[in-house]
Amino acid sequence: MLRRIALLAIRAPRRVLAAAAVAMVAAAVFGIPVAKSLSAGGFADPASESSQATQLLTDKFDQGDMQMLVAITAPDGVDSPAAKAAAADIVGAIEQSPHTSTVTSAWTAPPEVAAGLTSRDGKSGLIVAGMTGGENMAQKYAKALADEVVHDRDGVTVRAGGVAMVYAQISAQSERDLLLMEAIAIPLSFLVLVWVFGGLIAAALPMMIGAFAIVGTMSVLRLITFGTDVSIFALNLSTAMGLALAIDYTLLIISRYRDELADGVPRERALIRTMSTAGRTVLFSAVTVALSMAAMLLFPMYFLKSFAYAGVATVAFAAFAAVVITPAAIWILGERLDSLDVRKPLRRLFGRGEPAPKPVERLFWYRSTKMVTRRALPIGLAVVVLLLALGAPFLSVKWGFPDDRVLPKSASAHVVGDELRNDYAEDSATAVSVVIPNADGLTPNVIERYAADLSRVADVAAVSAPTGTFVGGNRVGPPSAATGVAEGSAFLTISSKAPLFSDGSDAQLDALHAVAGPDGRAVQFAGVAQINRDSVDAITERLPLVLGLIAVITFGLLFLLTGSVVLPLKAIVLNVLSLAAAFGALVWIFQEGHLSAFGTTPTGTLVANMPVLLFCIAFGLSMDYEVFLVARIREYWLKMRADGPATLTRAEARAVNDEAVAMGLARTGRVITAAALVMSISFAALIAAQVSFMRMFGVGLTLAILVDATLVRMLLVPSFMHLMGGWNWWAPKPLTRLHQRIGISESGPEVVAGRHRLVDATEGRGT
Repeated sequence: MLRRIALLAIRAPRRVLAAAAVAMVAAAVFGIPVAKSLSAGGFADPASESSQATQLLTDKFDQGDMQMLVAITAPDGVDSPAAKAAAADIVGAIEQSPHTSTVTSAWTAPPEVAAGLTSRDGKSGLIVAGMTGGENMAQKYAKALADEVVHDRDGVTVRAGGVAMVYAQISAQSERDLLLMEAIAIPLSFLVLVWVFGGLIAAALPMMIGAFAIVGTMSVLRLITFGTDVSIFALNLSTAMGLALAIDYTLLIISRYRDELADGVPRERALIRTMSTAGRTVLFSAVTVALSMAAMLLFPMYFLKSFAYAGVATVAFAAFAAVVITPAAIWILGERLDSLDVRKPLRRLFGRGEPAPKPVERLFWYRSTKMVTRRALPIGLAVVVLLLALGAPFLSVKWGFPDDRVLPKSASAHVVGDELRNDYAEDSATAVSVVIPNADGLTPNVIERYAADLSRVADVAAVSAPTGTFVGGNRVGPPSAATGVAEGSAFLTISSKAPLFSDGSDAQLDALHAVAGPDGRAVQFAGVAQINRDSVDAITERLPLVLGLIAVITFGLLFLLTGSVVLPLKAIVLNVLSLAAAFGALVWIFQEGHLSAFGTTPTGTLVANMPVLLFCIAFGLSMDYEVFLVARIREYWLKMRADGPATLTRAEARAVNDEAVAMGLARTGRVITAAALVMSISFAALIAAQVSFMRMFGVGLTLAILVDATLVRMLLVPSFMHLMGGWNWWAPKPLTRLHQRIGISESGPEVVAGRHRLVDATEGRGT
């Protein structure tokens, strides 16, 4: 297939490029509006206990799918005429909206309820509205309502908050972050490519491949939105990853093509050999990365599923464009591929001549690899200890659910959230709802006993039941609006004093679950604490399967490439080590708040979805470089074995192995480093995001890529492969025979265009 693609590029390059241009324009027209169809949610397990309870609260008790809060603050207090007028105006507008289910406020609720909606200093009050429309539409309705009614009046400050506004503001902020990320990543990546390639034309080609991958992914995401919810954060990944992978793949192909030309191979044959070798590596790498991404489909949250959609689509488009468009562009450009070389005028400016070609033995990567192999054991041990030390903070990780604090401090939802935590006696975010799905036949006394038992649990401030409010096992007042009985079901609300995501909150939730349901009936819990627990459980229950599947896929694919069982195990272990360092840094920075948490608000937790997402993506991208490097090392190993004696002593095998490693790194080290630098720029641009967990995502991926491309590829890989010697290429005899039948080799046969002659791409000899 790759030889045929190369022949097509040679025979009809203009048709290939014209078809690609039409496809790109069509994908852009269809895909660019996708942001309007995406959602900021998807962190909860839709099949969990909390989701079922929330759905019942919506269906039977008209509680709304999401809560919107409006905070009204007046210097003269909530009872001032200005505050009352503003509240009446806003409450009236909200009640008229067709997208609200319930509206309660400090000005319209009974006194015992109004007290909980008024700040301790009496200057602020809350309006609480339940928004309908599901997780996707409720946030959009809330934003439209806020745009209409939330503005300051006569010295009264009005701000919108609540979960609905958190999601709405995250969506809006993410769209702005995406534009900022592109404005940072694209010009910086282009500058790096100019430095790597020299010519402006050659540097522009990977950027065009990246644009093709990005708009293609957008069109796929928009198609998927017609059938299911998709997270808006998938756009950030598709932009960063599309640009990074396109540059990786195109850089590998162009570098190999230039190597072939430098060896004196004619253009036609050089392009065919490039596609039969580097093109095969690109496709193999793409399959490895895509399968790692696809593993996220096993998680129930559509936040993670969305990254699987975006990741697989991005890899597919980047690989397709690299192996189809790049050879056509290379052929049609010819010598112009190296035109507009900006390095030539710079050399003339500084009085330097053209650099003379260096033999491979004098290249930096060859010499550095030889140095590492001479001191393999101490260098390898030092790097392993360093990575383990960097990863140690991850042992103290704590999981949390994203709330308003993921937004910048200036966002109104964050401001309202801080006011709730600091200025109000009750924070609705800590409340726990208890649903009794089957309440038929339950007497008021039975429900009261259950509410009283719940109220005795540590850190429970009060329990509101349909028959009254209980504190410490005693009735203290009438029921609140946050309770009810309808259609054979009932629900209660527990006000909690335990801070969210703390050990006290976890212990309280355990104790609440331990209280027997009324008359032995099953109960379901909802609320942020329960949602967080369900989400973490959904991830941890599936994590062994996902990690095991990724490990098996990686092992199998690398075995097909190398014919070894040692190198795949090495790749998995070293990738986990490099990721451990990145995970430890995330805990140290974003959970514990060091380095000012990179300008975010530390909550003492990490969003549980993010490490899983980071692992799947970074592991796949690390395998990208593993495939680039190992494929070239194996090519030299096979060539030197073919040129040498049939059998080798252990010392001779180690020497041949070391030389193959040094040659492989000498040929790919510069490409991998340049690709890693560009990829780290793409992901580092995410650090500019104002949504904290996307900033965390950017930091984690940047660190993982840089650690993998430097400490792992430059030091650990040559150290390990030196210590193993000829055993690197070992496999049991049955597996060796299997690889001979179905294995994949970068150095496969090629066909010279227009002739029926097989040429071995490794040896260059006619057969």
